[in-house]
Parts: sequence; C-alpha cells; structure tokens
Amino acid sequence: MAGTLYVVATPIGNLGDLTPRAAEVLRSVAAVAAEDTRRTLKLFAHLGVPAPDMLSLPAFDERARVGRIVGRLVAGEDVALCTDAGTPGVSDPGAALVAAAWEAGARVVPVPGPSAALAALSASGFPADRFLFAGFLPRKGGARAEALRALAGAGATLVLYEAGNRTAATLSDLAAALGDRPALVARELTKLHETLLRGTLGDLAARVPADVPGEVTIVVSGEGAEPVVEQPAEPLEVELARRLAAGDPPTAVAREVARARGLKRGDVYAAIEKLKGR
Repeated sequence: MAGTLYVVATPIGNLGDLTPRAAEVLRSVAAVAAEDTRRTLKLFAHLGVPAPDMLSLPAFDERARVGRIVGRLVAGEDVALCTDAGTPGVSDPGAALVAAAWEAGARVVPVPGPSAALAALSASGFPADRFLFAGFLPRKGGARAEALRALAGAGATLVLYEAGNRTAATLSDLAAALGDRPALVARELTKLHETLLRGTLGDLAARVPADVPGEVTIVVSGEGAEPVVEQPAEPLEVELARRLAAGDPPTAVAREVARARGLKRGDVYAAIEKLKGR
C-alpha cells in the first residue's frame, strides 16, 4: 500500500509553536520534503532527534521534483511536507506535491498549526466570518492594478502578505484603491521583534518606514466595501446595437454586457429583443 503524506504546519517564528502532533510526525516519517532543508533541519535540532532523509522541494523547481517524492510514497514510505514557515501550500510550495499524492493513491493527512494569515486575522478585531486571502499582490503594472480593483469589490475582510520593504507602498496603493479603511499591519509574528499596528490604511502608510525589515501580513477591514462596477461611457442601447450589427450572437452579447455593466442577463437580453423588434 502507498504511504502517507503528512502536510505539516511549522512555526512562523517561535519554535515553541511546533505542535506536539507535528513533532510526533516529524519523528516518525521516513523522509521530509522541505522547501529549504536547512530551515527544516533546525526543527530537528530543536527536537533533539536525528533528521530522516531530507528531500528538497523549492518553489522554483517544485513540479520537477515531485516525481521522486511520490515514488517514495508509492513504495509505502511516509513523508512529511514542510515549508520554511507556516502551512504548506499557502503562498508556499506544496500544492503540486499534494495533488500528485492524491493521484498516486497515497493518503494525505493535514497536521494543522501556525499560519501568519490566521494569526494576524485573529488579532485584527475585524469580522472573520467571511474573509479573502489574497497572498502577495503582483509587484507592478497592469496586473497589480487589476488585482487592486478586484479587491476593492470583494466586500470582505482581506488578508495579504508583503515584504517589509514594500509594505508602505502597498498600504498607499490599497488606500487609493479601496478607500481609507481600517487595517492591521503585523510584522515578524511570534518573533523577537513582533510588531502589530492598527489604524486606517492611510495612517499606516505614513507610520510604516519604507525600509522596514521582516515579513508582513496586512489585514484590511471589509467595512464600507461596495462592489465596484465601472460603467462604460457608451450607452447600453448603442453598445448592443453595435455588437449585434457586427454579428455577435445575442446570447453572448447578453452574457458579456451584463457581466461588464453589473446588470442582470435577463434584463440585457430583453433590451436586445426590444432592439430587434424595431
């Protein structure tokens, strides 16, 4: 029978946050697939036990290395998946290995634990019954602008990751795109220099230094968020007539125009039928 892939959450800073169950799994497996084997070896030093076989699984080469690890699972060995910090697959490598393990018939077992996103969310005081984890924003250009526009209409608490030296700029961009909403900046969670700041996005952008070191989690309240729909300058009937004249299928026109304008598809289709009846 195939072995088990344990998806093990590891400390995001304080090694005391390693759960007893995670420690038990790390002691028992035949191998560990690690984002950076040097980082994961520190866990075994902390536990005071020898490390099993360490299999490197860096983000830049994850898919190419999955086959070797799956081969060990198929051979009946148990393997633990660890990233440098936090939960594998959450803005970290691991998803490709987990998917391949399922396809190979291996058992997949999550071993939950530390998560920077959930730690910051729990400390924010913002509603968490519905939230959107957005990971890292694109760094620049149209992709970043499009991501910000999408977040503006999410209508839920937002959780993002950011590098320390880009945090102030990201806070400014968020304020411009979302409005000056309440937010939390959590830096170096569980570490010696842990810092949590709460205020509005604009206030935080002014308070956070441009060169702040460390890893940052940003939580933005969904308070006051409204779906943003950019209305085209062209009147509805003019757009419909133009597209119908160009030979576009009415059903496709109704679907695409309704989505772009934030309208009901049935209402747009009724407008098309009205135009056709003239």
